[in-house]
Amino acid sequence: MPNNKYAFFNGAIVPIEQAQVSVMTNALNYGTGCFEGIRGYWVPEESQLFVFHLRAHMERLHRSCRILYMQLPYSVDELCAITLELLRREAFQEDVYIRPLVYKSDPAISVQMNGLKDAFTLFAIGFGQYIAGSAVRACVSSWRRIDDNIIPSRAKASGAYINSALAKTEALLNGYDEAIVLGSDGQVAEASSANLFIVRNGALVTPPLTSDVLEGITRQVVAQLAQDQLGLKVVERPIDRTELYVADEAFFCGTGVELKPIVEIDRRTVGSGAVGPVAGQLMQLYSDAVHGRIPAYRPWCTPVYEA
Repeated sequence: MPNNKYAFFNGAIVPIEQAQVSVMTNALNYGTGCFEGIRGYWVPEESQLFVFHLRAHMERLHRSCRILYMQLPYSVDELCAITLELLRREAFQEDVYIRPLVYKSDPAISVQMNGLKDAFTLFAIGFGQYIAGSAVRACVSSWRRIDDNIIPSRAKASGAYINSALAKTEALLNGYDEAIVLGSDGQVAEASSANLFIVRNGALVTPPLTSDVLEGITRQVVAQLAQDQLGLKVVERPIDRTELYVADEAFFCGTGVELKPIVEIDRRTVGSGAVGPVAGQLMQLYSDAVHGRIPAYRPWCTPVYEA
């Protein structure tokens, strides 16, 4: 059960029981909303909770709103301040997941984005691993990825995640941990809710943003860590489905999943069938970065509590 006590709702921090919407809310009926997922990491040796790339997430939320004809009544700075104040009120001393949400709040049976009121809410919960285990088994889904001229992946639109839920559900029912979704062109896009990298011939390869993938913040972090710390070449290019089967390594990355190696795809072993050297090193680097242990990347971490 969630362990949070509060939410930011209707302009104030209120007890979570008061953060309620009507069954007639437009966003509930039509998925007319957009959101972010942000992680905070508890560092006991510093008695500090660090929020990872807080500002970058709130900037992306503003971009999603722009795409979806939504008006967010708070600036990026204000959103960051609201987040920190809520976390302080909760007094978390554990890893957390933060969910800001902008949604069409009118009780309107109307399929449109314009002319409806927008509302903002935010809550946080204690949160561990999104996918259990040290590595995952994945399958290529029969469901295709929505493309930019249908529902843009560049916006984290609430209703778009039906596409993700169908792919993930299919994977779970077939005995896998996660799904890999192809785009309308048949090329690899991403997982149900994570970006994807493969390792081939000593380079780190990921689908380009034009392959209908989310402009992942963790995706960019992983690419920078690979270049800065491991000296790896990072290549953005289309990936064929069969290239997944011959990759030296493969892994997912995202705020929720963090960095999770893939050891099997469509019942084919990836590489040696164990966590590969590149993924292993990047997992450690990512963990060190989000916990504020690498001085060069310490600015990515926003402290919640006063020193």
